[in-house]
Amino acid sequence: MRLFENTNIDFLGKRHLFYIVSIIIIIIGMVVLALRGIPLGIDFLGGTEMQVRFSNPVDVSEVRNLMDNSGFTGMEIKTMGTPNDVLLRTPMQAEGTVVSDKIQEALNQKFGQTNTFNIQRTDKVGPKIGSELRRNAFLAVLFSLVGILIYLAFRFQFVYALGAVIALFHDVLITISAVALFDALLPIQLEFSQTMLAAFLTLIGFSVNDTVIIFDRIRENIKLHKNEDIENVMNRSVNATLSRTIITSGTVFLTVLVIFIFGGEVLRSFSFTFGVGILTGTYSSVFVASAVVVDWKHKVLKNRSTSGAGKMA
Repeated sequence: MRLFENTNIDFLGKRHLFYIVSIIIIIIGMVVLALRGIPLGIDFLGGTEMQVRFSNPVDVSEVRNLMDNSGFTGMEIKTMGTPNDVLLRTPMQAEGTVVSDKIQEALNQKFGQTNTFNIQRTDKVGPKIGSELRRNAFLAVLFSLVGILIYLAFRFQFVYALGAVIALFHDVLITISAVALFDALLPIQLEFSQTMLAAFLTLIGFSVNDTVIIFDRIRENIKLHKNEDIENVMNRSVNATLSRTIITSGTVFLTVLVIFIFGGEVLRSFSFTFGVGILTGTYSSVFVASAVVVDWKHKVLKNRSTSGAGKMA
């Protein structure tokens, strides 16, 4: 099945415009990230987190007053999708289940007779573990980028590997920017957790796969059209793989969209992050990875022609 036959779109001719678009999005996202940040999940923050489902809708301010009076001043309390589902999070630490038991006891005294509830889940992470997870999360993303750089440098020329890694770094920054912006503008309650980290690592693998497909076609066409300008060869290669790219990315994106809509709060951070990553990965394979290679090749050819003219003079 092919959606597009014999397209001749000048993708790389517009690369400088999309450089500017990407830079603007990243700058705005980084400013929002610096001002507001992304809420850390209990995995990285440390503390105790409890998800409670009440039989009837509950007022968050009422729960907050209850927790303040029970010694949990400043506890983060928010609804999760419906007024019946409430998430309670505190950085307070104690041995065993002391904190969660105290929270449950306070809720039971207040709502036990009038609004019964069930504990959906309880998570507890120590501050040391949270700190180690934050460091390991950064190292996981860094090492994955380095590994991809080394692999592609052997499979293609180094400039192709560099273009792919710059594109992946671009994908991560754009996705982080999107998470920060949407978390600030919309009530979708995203937080950086292990599931979001998994989404970042998944989008890196997905994006580089699409880039490698395009680079393979570029390598084939360069051999067939040795005397043609590199920009024309790369445009031809991108157009040749356009149908495959849209079908693959589109079907995966639709699947992730369904997970985002119906998967609930637990999978929301993963599905949103990976969904944005699919779009940015497809975009960056053309307008970042391939564009970096084109600009590099043009610079090399220009330097060669300049040095050749100098020798002749």
